[in-house]
Amino acid sequence: MRAFICGLVLVAVSAWAQPILIGFQGPLTGPWAVEGDWALKSVQIAVEIVNARGGILGRPIQLVVEDDGGTPKGGTLAAQKLIAAGVKFVVGTYGSMVCMPSSELYEEEGVLHINYGCTRVDLSARGFGYYFRTSGRDDSQARFFVEYVIPLFGAKRIAVMHDNTAYALGVAEDVLRFLKPLLDAGEVQLVYYDAIMPGERDYTPALTALRDANPDIWYYTGYYPEWALLLRQGKDLGLDWKKIKAVGSNACPISETVKIAGLDAVVGAMITQEPLPAFLVEKYPLAKEFVAAYEAKFGPIHDSPWATYAADAIFTLA
Repeated sequence: MRAFICGLVLVAVSAWAQPILIGFQGPLTGPWAVEGDWALKSVQIAVEIVNARGGILGRPIQLVVEDDGGTPKGGTLAAQKLIAAGVKFVVGTYGSMVCMPSSELYEEEGVLHINYGCTRVDLSARGFGYYFRTSGRDDSQARFFVEYVIPLFGAKRIAVMHDNTAYALGVAEDVLRFLKPLLDAGEVQLVYYDAIMPGERDYTPALTALRDANPDIWYYTGYYPEWALLLRQGKDLGLDWKKIKAVGSNACPISETVKIAGLDAVVGAMITQEPLPAFLVEKYPLAKEFVAAYEAKFGPIHDSPWATYAADAIFTLA
C-alpha cells in the first residue's frame, strides 16, 4: 500500500510540473510590426515575473508565439496554428479587424482569448463565452475626446478623419455620436469628416481639403504609419499644428510617429492616450517591477498602451 501511495504522489507532482501553454498572437511583421514586437517583449517579461513567483498553480507558463501580420487572413491562420498546438489560453491581438475572425475560431474551440489591442465596441457584444479584453473600447476614447479635449482647447470647428478600418471607423462613429448633442445645440460645427486609404504614400488631397475646412481641432482616429505621414505632409503643406490642434488616437505612439515623420513635423501634435507603466511606478509595485525588468532586458520601455495591456493579460491569467 505504501508503494502504491508513493507512486500516486510521484505521478501527481510530475503532472503538476508540466508547463501551461499560453499562445501569443500579434503582428510581428507588416505595418504594425513595432506594436507586435513591443507586445511580445512585454508578454515575455510578464511570463518571467509570473514564473519566478511559482507560475500558475505551481506550473510554469510556456509561450507559443504566432505572427498574424496585422491582417484578418493572417489572424485566422495564426489562430488555427495556436489551436492546433493545443493551447487553451491566448493573448492577442492588435487591430479589431484582425481580432474578429481569430476570436470566432477561439470561441468555437473553447480557447480562452484575452484581447490586448482591439477596441471596437461590438467585439464584446457578440455573446461570446471565451472572449475578454484588457484594453478599453472605442466609445471611451471618443467620449474623452468630445467631453474633455474639445472643451480643453475651446474648439468650435471640428474635423474628424479615419481610415475605414474597423478600429478607426468605430472611434470616428462614436465621436459623431457623442458630438450630436453639441451639434444639435449649435455649440460646435463638424467642418470635416472623411476617410483616407491606409497604406498610401501621398495624402496631399485629404490634407488640402482639411486645410480648406479651417478646423480648430482635427482628430485622426487611425494608426501611426498614416498619422506620421499626415503630420509630415501637412507640415510641408504649411499646416501649423499649434494653430490647428492635431490629435491622434491611442494607436499613434509618439516614438514611432517621430521616427517616421521627424520631430519638426510632430511639434504641437497630441494623442489621446491611457496612463503608461512609467507613470505608475510610484503607485503600483507591479508596475515598478515590470518597468525595471523590461528595461533591464530590452532597454527603455515602449510608449504603447497595447503592449502593456498584453502583459496585463498574462497577469490576469496568473
